[in-house]
Amino acid sequence: MSILISPAFKGFIKLRQSAIDNFMHNPIDTQQQVFNHLIGSAQFTEYGKKFDFEHIDSIADFQKNVPINDYETLKPYIQRIFEGTQNILWPSPITWFAKSSGTTSDKSKFIPVSKESLDDNHFRGGKDVLALYLKDNPDSNITSGKCLVLGGSHQINQLNAASFFGDISAVTLQNMPFAGKMFRLPEMSIALMAEWEEKIERMAHSTIKENVTYIAGVPTWTTVLIKRIFEITGTKNLLDIWPNLELYIHGGVNFTPYRRQFEQFIPSPNMHYRETYNASEGFFAAQDKEDEDGMLLFLNHGIFYEFMPLEEYGKDHPQTLTLKEVETYKQYAIVISTNGGLWRYLVGDTIQFTSLAPFRIKVTGRLKHFINAFGEEVIVDNSDNAIAIACAETGASVVDYSAAPLYMTGESNGGHEWIIEFEHLPVSLELFTTLLDKSLQAINSDYEAKRHKDIALRMPIVHQMPKDGFKKWLKDKGKLGGQHKVPRLSNERTQLEEMLKYVYPLEA
Repeated sequence: MSILISPAFKGFIKLRQSAIDNFMHNPIDTQQQVFNHLIGSAQFTEYGKKFDFEHIDSIADFQKNVPINDYETLKPYIQRIFEGTQNILWPSPITWFAKSSGTTSDKSKFIPVSKESLDDNHFRGGKDVLALYLKDNPDSNITSGKCLVLGGSHQINQLNAASFFGDISAVTLQNMPFAGKMFRLPEMSIALMAEWEEKIERMAHSTIKENVTYIAGVPTWTTVLIKRIFEITGTKNLLDIWPNLELYIHGGVNFTPYRRQFEQFIPSPNMHYRETYNASEGFFAAQDKEDEDGMLLFLNHGIFYEFMPLEEYGKDHPQTLTLKEVETYKQYAIVISTNGGLWRYLVGDTIQFTSLAPFRIKVTGRLKHFINAFGEEVIVDNSDNAIAIACAETGASVVDYSAAPLYMTGESNGGHEWIIEFEHLPVSLELFTTLLDKSLQAINSDYEAKRHKDIALRMPIVHQMPKDGFKKWLKDKGKLGGQHKVPRLSNERTQLEEMLKYVYPLEA
């Protein structure tokens, strides 16, 4: 029986919509309640005792007494939880860990996942994406079919007798209620496959006959699946295969460079696109309105938020702001305290608020993913938009890209070096490069100043990556599939030098 006609499901959606309305209209009070609950719950943990949670009476006390953390500073606590000791960071038993290696690092992070963080954050966030969409599209038939999810590698590994780890999609799938699994594709035997290329093949063949009404996944790997389905079926229109498809839920990377390609895959004015901000550390936000620039920040999902102005990053005692202190279109690093035991944890993403009533954000990049070798301060949001403009003007579409500084040598000044893999080539690579440069100047005044008369920065150099070159690079690094992504910007050249070997293999 379709859940479309289930009164219980309709009642649940209305409850979630009411809860969303409540935190949208009472954001400060909601966050205060979340803060109080977190501090009260963890006051008798080892960490809570060390930082005297019992006597923290305000957010100001919390900010004064508890340091900003990254993974390295919390790692000794997490290591002991691995080994079976409990009540360290969070009071309830923690037996699951979300493994996250990030885009570029060879080191793995193991994020503790409590039952509360699963129920009140990850699962609730996923349900609220659907609730928001149905609120905005009350006549939708999305629940008459299934959701095709392109998660990461779902292989589960056992640390010891009591502890398990996998990527966050593996952890959520293993702990998902039966009702949730009923309406999700692919089937478990495929979802649990670790080898990504075989997984794509099996996924393509097994889902062609299903009634898929919505898809969720990172754009990079969703395009790989769609192209394989097109090869199998001989069509170039995804609606020929899934005529009831109406929604694509995306996240992980900026969708702007991919939108044109998806509109070619799914040529329908009735197709909807919604962005989400979901990471191993938590489900933070989702787009509530299709015509809004930004995602609604989830405020009653077990996370207390702080926001660090970028000029504070790197200081010994950085200042952070709460929701009532933030401004629109300022760059902040996001800091979270969670019901999984992450305390004042620096996620590593940079965001901007696009709205304060309600609080909407957009992800602008990573603290370590930028180019500022010459004072140009180029962030991923800048480069994504410049790429999109150059594509629109030249008829191109881009699979992926990466850029890094080109340092000054002898008589030559510095610049930026790009590697771009095209789905559709521009009418002229030279014209594309010129438009990319001009668009960056229009978007970023610091870049524009450095480009003035080529004094500090010369015209960028753009290399064309051969087909599937980035895919080969990721595979060779053991990072193919799932949430792994090509680093779009880097302030040093190590990875770009690696990638150039895939551009010019005979010279490597």
